[in-house]
Amino acid sequence: MPKIQTNGIELYYEVHGSGQLLVLISGLGYSLWQWHKMVPLLAKHFQVITFDNRGVDQSDKPAGPYTAQMLAADTVGLLDALKIEKAIIAGHSMGGFIAQALTLDFPQRVEKLILCSTNFGGPNHVPVTPEAMKVLSDVTSDALTRFKNGLAVSTAPGWSEKNPKMIEEWIKWRVANPIEHAPYQAQLAIGLGLLPEAASFENKLSRLNVPTLILFGAHDKVVPPANADLLAQKIAGSTVVIFPDAGHFFPIEIAEAASRAITDFAA
Repeated sequence: MPKIQTNGIELYYEVHGSGQLLVLISGLGYSLWQWHKMVPLLAKHFQVITFDNRGVDQSDKPAGPYTAQMLAADTVGLLDALKIEKAIIAGHSMGGFIAQALTLDFPQRVEKLILCSTNFGGPNHVPVTPEAMKVLSDVTSDALTRFKNGLAVSTAPGWSEKNPKMIEEWIKWRVANPIEHAPYQAQLAIGLGLLPEAASFENKLSRLNVPTLILFGAHDKVVPPANADLLAQKIAGSTVVIFPDAGHFFPIEIAEAASRAITDFAA
């Protein structure tokens, strides 16, 4: 199990494929497993680096709260340990916060930027929909029902029903890797810490001078796709791709289409 020391902690990581360097940063409460559908496809074109953020699975789980800048420094430490000068950086949801912080704080390390299902924080982003908030904040149902309902509202309408084997695999993974309350709250603080306008990325993104791809699912109720245009307005020359048949978890829902979009952008 490969691990490296960075920023005072140990990070677990994996490397697949060869070629152009691509780093994938996972979202809230998720390990590198989040990318497991895309990695085999991307590894045909890239050297793909995935890892567990601090607070999840096989990486260390120090006391929080965490910040986007802290986890960006973790990621740069991983690049240093692997002797990687520059890479394409992609982040999903909370991972998108980390990717934005990394590109702002360490622009020389970013060849291209890919922001997936994320926003710039602050009071002017489009928040989670009431429908998704109701499901994701439910504490009345049993844990399995809550998780199934969460997957249903976080994916495209009908996707859960059409993909029972993947839902079963997803549930099996989560049962084997339950959310630990303290590190989850520490990661949750990343998004909460970006809510004040002064702390958000909104008015900092104009400093970016790196090719940027913004990817969203059209049915994303967790981070609505209207955030794509808001990000694009702040990042000069950025490109937006909206996947018509996906929700928040498009890396799992439509792994092939998402991988093609990234491959085309990198080329």
